[in-house]
Amino acid sequence: MKKLIIPATIIAAGITAFVACKKDKNDTPVIAPPETIKAQSVTPSLIYMMNGFTGVNIFPLISSEDVLAQSPDFIYGAQPDGAGFMRNPDGEGYIMLNNHEINQSVSRVYLDRNLKPVKGDYIIDYTGGAKRLCSATLATTEEHGFGPMFLTAQESGEESMIIGINPLAAAADKGRTDRTLPALGKASMENAVPLPKAAYPGKTVVFMGEDQSWATGHMSAGQLVMYVSNTVGDLQNGKLYAVKRKDNNQVEMDILKGQSYDVEFVEIPNAKNETGAKINTLANDLKAIRFSRVEDIDYRKGNAQNNREVYFTATGQSPDKINPQAGYTMWGRVYKIVLDSADPTKGKIEVIAEGDSNPGNDLINPDNLCVTENYVYIQEDGDSYYTAAKHDSYIWQYSIANKTYKPFLNMDHKRDDAAWVSRFYQNTERRLGCWEFGAMVDISNEIGVSNTFILNIHPHTWQNNEFVNPDGGGSTNKEGGQTVILTNVPR
Repeated sequence: MKKLIIPATIIAAGITAFVACKKDKNDTPVIAPPETIKAQSVTPSLIYMMNGFTGVNIFPLISSEDVLAQSPDFIYGAQPDGAGFMRNPDGEGYIMLNNHEINQSVSRVYLDRNLKPVKGDYIIDYTGGAKRLCSATLATTEEHGFGPMFLTAQESGEESMIIGINPLAAAADKGRTDRTLPALGKASMENAVPLPKAAYPGKTVVFMGEDQSWATGHMSAGQLVMYVSNTVGDLQNGKLYAVKRKDNNQVEMDILKGQSYDVEFVEIPNAKNETGAKINTLANDLKAIRFSRVEDIDYRKGNAQNNREVYFTATGQSPDKINPQAGYTMWGRVYKIVLDSADPTKGKIEVIAEGDSNPGNDLINPDNLCVTENYVYIQEDGDSYYTAAKHDSYIWQYSIANKTYKPFLNMDHKRDDAAWVSRFYQNTERRLGCWEFGAMVDISNEIGVSNTFILNIHPHTWQNNEFVNPDGGGSTNKEGGQTVILTNVPR
């Protein structure tokens, strides 16, 4: 595909449209870039940039307060988490998809060419989602070899599954519960991430994270699992694997930072037809590594070699919020697996970042990831409320080349601003980390403006009765949510 990339430095001066609406070789519309990128929401930004990143701009895109011109009854729901962004096939603008975790739903927002939200609906509602929906990935023919398909993960118990949905599905079907993909396994799923088609030509390789904890009573705890099919786009007939060390050591904290370990993915037999409980037992019997809640996964962008670098988080846990559980990370870790160029079931694992070595000051419960060609953006979910926590939820920028990381974004709580508190704090919660980040997604290639991302925010204390039951499926949660646009983000 011929992509239109415009230097982000000309955003402030405005961008002149110069491309007629046409389609590329994948029959995807090519849309003229936005004339300008600016704030579209009535809600101010709930985040701010950390020192050293003064060139990055933050523009509120949509929030639960906004009224959209073509669908005035639409409510943008709570906890926007996993996301996808694509060009609208009608050639007139864009479509943004978002999980709303606590509402068990998926919203679809239509944006015009200048990124103004004009219409919204839901393609999965509280009934159709059936369970909490966390991270998600939009698979496309251009990047992954199949799609478009929005892969979203149920995260409520060991029998949860991945849902695959057409982003252009009829809104009237939002209550359907028959779109699960059992071949991808059953577990407390957090995401399903297919590798690009260039990584292993002729195959479909999908990584999934299991948000299982030691407290569930399952010996296997959290897993990193992988689905492989020798047919591109086949999500029904492949095999499921779990990652293990070749020396059979299952203890997470025995993977030491600064060292690399040989791993292999071992098949979980007949996984499509097994229960989640049986899959857990089989994974443990196979000596799979027991991680402390695998919450998100992403791959490095760029060439095929880059695409075989897979990053994932272990969010961490503590039984008393003060002390670690033996063998597991408490404050959280980010791992990298480099896969063999010919065989996705072989690779090497290492820790690239962890909070346990400097509790409360370093990582605090890393959750979502966004990996570019040169950086890993690590998004925190600090709502474990550890006593020793010293900062609100950050996004950290990890340099792949330098192997160092620093704070990039922070939540703008303004706890000393009475007007701000009155607007965004409808309960008594004030603790560090009481807001969290959702997905961060690179939209540069879709809109033709380089270094541009969307970012989701969960301001849990912002609650309003007008936000209840946004999708009509019966959710009683009344939180608000926000999505912003970031420009000039280093990639």
